[in-house]
Amino acid sequence: MKYNRILLKLSGESLMGKQSYGIAPEMLEQYAKDIKAVVEKGVEVAIVIGGGNIFRGLSGASKGMDRVQGDYMGMLATLINSMALQAELEKQGMKTELLGGLAIEPICKEMSRRRAIEAMQEGRVVVIGGGTGNPFFTTDTASTLRAIEIKADVILKGTRVDGVYTADPEKDPTATKFASLTFQEALGKKLKIMDLTAFALCEENNLPIYVFDMNQPGNLLKVVTGEPIGTEVIKG
Repeated sequence: MKYNRILLKLSGESLMGKQSYGIAPEMLEQYAKDIKAVVEKGVEVAIVIGGGNIFRGLSGASKGMDRVQGDYMGMLATLINSMALQAELEKQGMKTELLGGLAIEPICKEMSRRRAIEAMQEGRVVVIGGGTGNPFFTTDTASTLRAIEIKADVILKGTRVDGVYTADPEKDPTATKFASLTFQEALGKKLKIMDLTAFALCEENNLPIYVFDMNQPGNLLKVVTGEPIGTEVIKG
């Protein structure tokens, strides 16, 4: 295995599937099966999911809502997604642990490095909702923070695109894919891989980011076994 302990970052929008809102059961099922495949190979897995399919704090703020209130609503949206994924993982026969930046009994305990690592070492998939527990931070930053805390080998950013391109491949047919990049190259080219806070944390802590297409069944297993199907961002 190329990676033994991973932090899988999923967007909330990815859970919509072909819907315009909410959670598509078929996407939950596919993701759970892919996660199960890597867990059965002995890989330790933690997951952070965004909440954009339900509510996004910045969107609320742009329409006049108080930013702090909006961000807390966004954190609750990530917990809804986390609960949905937890339920599907358990339906697939896996053991899980749901932790949160916000502790909400009886749904989840507060995230702590010790709890997360112990759960993974016991073979449980750790799902971490609630962002960082603080406003003004994105789930990109939350996933980076959690990956550093649990000493993950990599952040796997599952998207609907198979890597990082010179331009948006959905809009520009001439865009070409990078096999690998340094953090400085990505910043210099103004490639929007993660927000700047998350990006700086990754570079400072020498934490690689791997961007790949999570919507293609089987891709997660290919990534952890070292098959070069996406884009790796590493320290130069």
